[in-house]
Amino acid sequence: MGHVITVINQKGGTGKTTSAVNLSVYLAQAGKRVLVVDMDPQANATSTLGNGAAVTTSVYHTLAGGILPEDIVQKTAVPSLDVLPASQDLAGATIELVSVKNREYRLHDVVTRLKGQYDYILIDCPPSLGLLTLNGIVAADHVMIPVQCEYYALEGLGQLLHTVEMVRNNLGKNVNILGAVCTMYDKRNRLSRAVLKEVRRNFPGYVFDAVIPRNVALAEAPGYGQTVNQFRPDSVGALAYQRLAKEVIQRTSRFL
Repeated sequence: MGHVITVINQKGGTGKTTSAVNLSVYLAQAGKRVLVVDMDPQANATSTLGNGAAVTTSVYHTLAGGILPEDIVQKTAVPSLDVLPASQDLAGATIELVSVKNREYRLHDVVTRLKGQYDYILIDCPPSLGLLTLNGIVAADHVMIPVQCEYYALEGLGQLLHTVEMVRNNLGKNVNILGAVCTMYDKRNRLSRAVLKEVRRNFPGYVFDAVIPRNVALAEAPGYGQTVNQFRPDSVGALAYQRLAKEVIQRTSRFL
């Protein structure tokens, strides 16, 4: 059975989708079978993986419409990497699922059907702590938290750890904190260096060694509908996600 990793942060602009997509590529390049589940109505992960225009049915239709998830999964241009795409319809799923029994487990049930086919399933959640993100946490074996190297980073990370703890206590789902990954790091910037130091000091054992830098290639690649590996595989951003993938494989191997 594969590892389900949910990538979450309630703030926008932390590199959440960038991390989910590029990590998935390097996991696939390492010989793993990988699925990206796009739970964000903005569908940025779907479009970056080159599947935006081809989406007629999405994860919304299996969460709320009863279509089997295996009938919605799409191949990507990257070997061994598939996507369960998103669409704007997901924005209405929160309202539609409010009265549904066990609504927090809808994605869990979907992922359970697919888990045996993949080594890793990465869930990209919207930048909020609403029902879609809650479904992502409940479906997860592990949670990864991208943390932007800026003010309030520690506060946001603390809130997310508290949310995961609430899921453990109230929904009885044992979710492991795989780690926080510091993003948009600029070693020339005193604030970036200070935030990285504080995150590692306040959350020992939770922070990945790999640090994702501010990088033009990472910023530009989605505009071309490409991952950084397709756009600039020699860039510092690409190499950082390659290191992160190796670290993720090492960390998750402890839970086999």
